[in-house]
Amino acid sequence: MPLTHTQIWNGIDRLARQQNLSPSALARRAQLDPTSFNPSKRVSAGRNRWPSTESLTKVLMVSGVSLAEFAELAGDGAVEAPVPLLGFAQAGDDGFFDDQGLPSGEGWDVLAFPGRSREGLFALRVSGDSMLPAYREGDHLVVDRAATEYRRGDRVVVRTLAGEVLAKELIRRTATRLELKSLNPEFRDRTFAIKEVSWIGRILWISQ
Repeated sequence: MPLTHTQIWNGIDRLARQQNLSPSALARRAQLDPTSFNPSKRVSAGRNRWPSTESLTKVLMVSGVSLAEFAELAGDGAVEAPVPLLGFAQAGDDGFFDDQGLPSGEGWDVLAFPGRSREGLFALRVSGDSMLPAYREGDHLVVDRAATEYRRGDRVVVRTLAGEVLAKELIRRTATRLELKSLNPEFRDRTFAIKEVSWIGRILWISQ
């Protein structure tokens, strides 16, 4: 069933909240006019106004959200599903992930995720300031290990075979190398040989 005018705008508002942004800040992140999603732009002269397809596409791209995921969020039936939650610092320890990089073992908590839970989703709780200004201590990053395609600029979590866990921005991924940009300018960028990487997952949602 097609989404209604109200559902589309509710979806944009919910998406902004999940990114810890106002609708105006979300528009700016997508390089749109900051007023694009203002309430005054949603109804004019008593007639409904819709966000353009181009605007919605740009917002979904910078948020790392698919159209199907947005539809779930926008629908009135949007629900919260449980996903496994672990402290970021713990993620480097043995016993929390299986050979496929999926949650296993004990010690996991649960986070309510605004969407349908599926295999490959888990959340990490941020600690420290190494990811500022993008992510703050106490933020929760929902990671999608089932993602198969990655683009330059995607925000990802990487776990190395040595047990190091990092949240970075993807610069380049080749058959042999993984190049990552630090989210905090005070920390250096990193490059790994693919053979050094245990797994990589795309950051799907951010919540407090």
